[in-house]
Amino acid sequence: MHPRSLALILAAGIGLAGCSTFQKDTGACQVAPPPKNEVIPKPPVSEQTQVWQPGHWDWDGSSYAWTPGAWVKRGGHSNQWMDGYWTRNVAPGPCHWVSPHWM
Repeated sequence: MHPRSLALILAAGIGLAGCSTFQKDTGACQVAPPPKNEVIPKPPVSEQTQVWQPGHWDWDGSSYAWTPGAWVKRGGHSNQWMDGYWTRNVAPGPCHWVSPHWM
């Protein structure tokens, strides 16, 4: 094979590798699995107001892990719950996981 042909093939391969990275960093972020169905038990007897924190998927760095729902003391948080989700701050750029939380 002619050295110039080899250089063109290598350059094309490097260019395509850059395209796949660009597409990965601009496409849709992955989606967590759908929530599991849970039976909400009666709240425990408590002097403090408690709210149901639904079960949710969380990302442990390599896979999703299910955290079952639980009654929690209302404390300082509202009654609005936000499931975890993937987002991207800028495109192109990597997706990152926003953990489930009270709003």
